[in-house]
Amino acid sequence: MDASAFQVEPGTKAALHKRDTADTHGYRNKAEARGKLERDTARMQELQDVFYATNTYSLLIIFQALDAAGKDGAIKHVMSGVNPQGCKVVGFKAPGPLSLEHDYLWRCVVALPECGRIGIFNRSYYEEVLITRVHPEILAHQNLPPSALKGNIWKRRFEEINNFEKYLHDNGTRIVKFFLHISKDEQKRRFLDRIDRPEKNWKLSPNDVKEREHWKDYMKAYEEMLTHTSTEHAPWHVIPADHKWFSRVAIADIIVSNLKKLKLHYPTVPEEQKRKLEEAKQALLAEK
Repeated sequence: MDASAFQVEPGTKAALHKRDTADTHGYRNKAEARGKLERDTARMQELQDVFYATNTYSLLIIFQALDAAGKDGAIKHVMSGVNPQGCKVVGFKAPGPLSLEHDYLWRCVVALPECGRIGIFNRSYYEEVLITRVHPEILAHQNLPPSALKGNIWKRRFEEINNFEKYLHDNGTRIVKFFLHISKDEQKRRFLDRIDRPEKNWKLSPNDVKEREHWKDYMKAYEEMLTHTSTEHAPWHVIPADHKWFSRVAIADIIVSNLKKLKLHYPTVPEEQKRKLEEAKQALLAEK
């Protein structure tokens, strides 16, 4: 699969209306794609083991999407094979009192993955140029100085985020960003399914449905975000999300591709250490 087909090329407009939310890139059905997903999740497990052992880089995977686009399911299925010891998922809902006492990046900074680990952000600091842009009244609760509200706050935040991600990249954190692109009709279908199935009622609130009134505003905010924050070191991938099975295949393929690019190998042991290990081996063999 060609990951570039999903990327927003730096310096170009995201043009979401031109991206088919139901595209499956040649796969005809879930059964046809299952083998590819299984191979990639197995390969991811192997690559993660080397990644953890080298303890040099960290990997930050960011998921952004409108409600019901399939973020939770993608994380569950795509990352099913990785070692939990080297992977952490963090979900970001509305910031609480402690977070509001800090800058908007703070709560994400303290959740960043350590060397050798994979960190997954289910939503992220990008909410601050998405929901906050659609509902600018949120800014009134962020304890911002007057200077922070002057001028084009969104352009300034795009620049701040780009600088932050460049800093992370320069210091060993590789960033992979996914926007799960769902159609309004498919979101409606999934909302109705959550209402009709009692075991899924907890996944939907009346406010989720009300937010559909702002669909065009969200599409504009997402398009602006994708256009201005897709960079060479941290590109955005727009994943067609009307078919959950396909979005999972595409996401797994891209993660595997990014891990392979690092060309990592298990650490080599110094000769002195090898000698000591051989001595330890002989001691073990001599035990009665």
